[in-house]
Amino acid sequence: MSIAWNLFTPWTALMGGALIGLAAAILILFNGKIAGISGILAGALKSMSMGGYWRLTFLLGLLIAPLVYQLFLPLPALQIEAGTGRLLLAGLLVGIGTRYGAGCTSGHGVCGLSRLSLRSLVATMSFMGAGFLTVFIIRHVFHG
Repeated sequence: MSIAWNLFTPWTALMGGALIGLAAAILILFNGKIAGISGILAGALKSMSMGGYWRLTFLLGLLIAPLVYQLFLPLPALQIEAGTGRLLLAGLLVGIGTRYGAGCTSGHGVCGLSRLSLRSLVATMSFMGAGFLTVFIIRHVFHG
């Protein structure tokens, strides 16, 4: 395996991580809510009850962020090597996993770990382990 050093982007990754942490901190400090995207999306789809508009605002921010980014730097080229069927299956499996895991990587990995939650540590280790195993199987078993 070789590393494409020209694609190594530590500064933009660091800035992105800092912005994610800042957004999560602002949301919990000023709204008392966890920045778990699956929970925010599920809540937005269920109802727009009193006080629920923060969910739409948060999701809108996720959609607008790349537009703001591209004002300063070009967006990286997308390269998806899976067909529509695989993407739909993957999305379905991720959705099921977030329901069974009581949250997603952003809720557990960013917010839960920062609160020293043991449940979030186990969930994050499970997410990461499943990801490592999937990549290993796809790269070394199926494409040997």
